[in-house]
Amino acid sequence: MSTQAGDVRVGVDIGGTFTDIAVQIGNRFVTTKVLTTPRAPEQAVMQGIAAALAEAGVSPGDVDLVIHGTTLATNALIERKGARTAMIGTEGHRDTLELGYEDRFSEYDVFIEKPAPLIPRDLRFTVPERMSARGEVLRPLDEAAVAALAPELERHQVQSLAIGLLHAYVNPDHERRVRDILAKRLPGVSISLSSEVCAEVREYDRFSTTACNAYVQPLMAGYLDRLSHQLRGTGLACPLYLMLSGGGLATLETAMRFPIRLVESGPAGGAILAAGIAAESNLPRVLSFDMGGTTAKICLIDDFRPQASRSFEIGRIYRFLKGSGLPVRIPVIEMVEIGAGGGSIASVDALKRLKVGPESAGAEPGPASYGRGGIAPTVTDADLVLGRIDSRRFAGGSFSLDVEAAKSALEREVGERLGLAAIHSAYGVSEMVDENMANAARVHAIERGKTLGDRTLIAFGGAAPLHAARLAEKLGMDRIVIPTSAGVGSAVGFLRAPVAYEVVRSRFFRLAHFEAATINAMLREMQDEARAIVATGAPGAAIDEHRHVEMRYVGQGHEIAVDLPLRDLTADDAPFLRGLFETRYAGIFGRAVPGVEVEILAWSITMSASVGGTAVDPPMPADSHPPATDRRRLFDGLLGEYKEVAVHWRETLAPGSRIAGPAIIAEAQTATVVSAAFDARIDRFGNIVLERNS
Repeated sequence: MSTQAGDVRVGVDIGGTFTDIAVQIGNRFVTTKVLTTPRAPEQAVMQGIAAALAEAGVSPGDVDLVIHGTTLATNALIERKGARTAMIGTEGHRDTLELGYEDRFSEYDVFIEKPAPLIPRDLRFTVPERMSARGEVLRPLDEAAVAALAPELERHQVQSLAIGLLHAYVNPDHERRVRDILAKRLPGVSISLSSEVCAEVREYDRFSTTACNAYVQPLMAGYLDRLSHQLRGTGLACPLYLMLSGGGLATLETAMRFPIRLVESGPAGGAILAAGIAAESNLPRVLSFDMGGTTAKICLIDDFRPQASRSFEIGRIYRFLKGSGLPVRIPVIEMVEIGAGGGSIASVDALKRLKVGPESAGAEPGPASYGRGGIAPTVTDADLVLGRIDSRRFAGGSFSLDVEAAKSALEREVGERLGLAAIHSAYGVSEMVDENMANAARVHAIERGKTLGDRTLIAFGGAAPLHAARLAEKLGMDRIVIPTSAGVGSAVGFLRAPVAYEVVRSRFFRLAHFEAATINAMLREMQDEARAIVATGAPGAAIDEHRHVEMRYVGQGHEIAVDLPLRDLTADDAPFLRGLFETRYAGIFGRAVPGVEVEILAWSITMSASVGGTAVDPPMPADSHPPATDRRRLFDGLLGEYKEVAVHWRETLAPGSRIAGPAIIAEAQTATVVSAAFDARIDRFGNIVLERNS
């Protein structure tokens, strides 16, 4: 099959259990799932791309773009499997990573264990130097002391180096000089500068982000280099873009320099997909629900934009409490992620309480029903026994599932300990994981002052459509949307993302002493940096710019983001900026605070350019009631018994088709369970829409 330039794009999402591939040819999608290969992730990527291109009838040379998202950087940080990394700081500040915020995230727990620093103390070094908070040199850099560190770093066999000096966010000269001196003496060592990775105030956050970037840089650079070479070796000579955690795309070179920005890149694709569907269907209040093989991700979307943040914690080790993980300051789509996926393991504790997750069987050995050596019962095993999954067509028919193995595992690990039959054990596992996800969604919404009952649930991922109806029932939600190609939703979401890059700089000012000329010069530098990256990724495309500033009242500990106009600022703009801030502040907190001075901490510029095609707006379909293609026994929890229900194959359902619940709508990568409380229809975009029938 021959295609026109710009018509063929490939999205790749590596998850803990499956690697998802989506090939877009014009407005048509071909998707596939393959098991992730943890020891060499690029193998599953190449296997999946080859299978999807063959099914699509597309040769590698026809592909115009590959977009990739991965959790490899996150996993390396959580599992502490990164490079041997050292850090160089300002003399007297060796222990910033260990001191952290100097607080306790659980005040009354006498057995509290704080997360160990990513870089141990014997690999943290300091050099004589000092900058002021305004960027003035208070103590010149001792270059001889820097050079003397090279033999010590060699002796420790350091693979990567983080450089974080005080106030380098405002004047990076000393950091750059340290890099230049050591790069000549340590040519094989990766070097990350805090002034490039996170040029923001707050030393602990900046140093932690830089340490994390350095820790995963050799791993990610090696993986991305191998992947790009293998893609070119098969004839895929097109550009390779990486999904960023904030929802934009970056070039391969940018991703290799700043791999910390790839944290949560896979889930970000799903949030972009949900936001796009919300905009198409005019759904201003949405809860995005992405459930895969290892985790479930939940994101609030208001006015077609996902909730965003500039801070994130990786690998919380203590009951998911804030402060028990590694803080990073990067643009990120804000979501809650819990260990609730198809591979989540079910067990019974000493008090005979049923637990599901967060441990996962992953791709190796996988659930008991996979027949790959796994013996623990999982959510997938429960769904199989309940009749939600067709054992012959799992993951597009790439392999069959063993129903008897699933039953045996559930009986052995759950049923025998609780006195339940296999089917009731399976239902208990399903109810527990659904309640875990519902509770996470409730807490996430309450913490942000949001409600859920009037939202639409947009569900995707291999396991989400199986559980969406029950989750909506628990949350009191009346509408669910299952998008096309839902089983590989994040990979499809990648194909909707723009090439985008955000640059942030900390420059502290009180509005009473606003220095417009200094700010305008800094903003122009930030513009040039962001535009260069986006223009490289999307040559010739129109580039959009968005600016915002982080402001607060004097004495407050945290800031709010205020949008800025796209023009040079003047000395007379201080009252204008105060007005913008107080309008935004009152919108969040109900009122402004009169008579209190306002200060600015950070400035941000985001450049973006679309790489997608033109959206199609199909006509409204006429209603129809298609016959079932099959029937299957599905367990009904309310009745406590199996009930034979209609099975519809999604490919045969035209827009306008209506299906009464209970029913199952099956497709290659997943299946949608339409409970008795819902009826389903196919909308004009081909999405499945479930609506309450009573």
